[in-house]
Amino acid sequence: MTDERPAEGRATGLRERKKRRTRDALLRAALLLFISQGYEQTTVDEITDAVNVSQRTFFRYFANKEEVAFAVQELVESHFFAELGSRPAAEGPLEAMRNAVLAAWDTVEEAISEVVPVDLYMRSYQLIESTPALLAVHLRRSTELEERIARLIAAREGLDVDSDPRPRVAVAAFSGVMRVTGRLWGQGEDASVDAIRRMTEAYMDQIGPALAEDWSRTPAAGPARNHPA
Repeated sequence: MTDERPAEGRATGLRERKKRRTRDALLRAALLLFISQGYEQTTVDEITDAVNVSQRTFFRYFANKEEVAFAVQELVESHFFAELGSRPAAEGPLEAMRNAVLAAWDTVEEAISEVVPVDLYMRSYQLIESTPALLAVHLRRSTELEERIARLIAAREGLDVDSDPRPRVAVAAFSGVMRVTGRLWGQGEDASVDAIRRMTEAYMDQIGPALAEDWSRTPAAGPARNHPA
């Protein structure tokens, strides 16, 4: 089938695809270098040399190395927000967040693979957890993310997030579980999407029992461990 778009439209499409390929190539090269030799040890020159482009080209797509390190994480977060925004109104806040994050893990693998190999992203997530400079940024971004989620939950429930503490409290519980599962998963040997999804589900399901007043009457189910004993 011939492309019946005007020549100008075809040219624009080709330029956008070329830009996307260049950005993805820079991203893949950067993550591979970060993992193989360390984030702080990697220079922008090494990233651009790996792709055979100039520094100017790198900075056309990324402000700095930090932005590269979190680029795929932003993609994952966008999937979570899309899922959370589409959860049924009948679901309570914690149920909606739980179901949204599990649904995001179910669908995001394909989206990640269009940018970088999934195993490369998973290893880069582990790198963030083990690199002090990146972990500090990760914690800052997590705080900003929590506020964004809290405002979305408040709007969903018809509440004023600045006068009603419940959205922020619910999001704090959710985010705490997500940080725990991410850290424990990062210490484990199975660096797969399925592994982090299983651990996320198991730990999310312990929020209710963990908040019970008498733990002896509501014993935990004992989620499977994905990290060394």
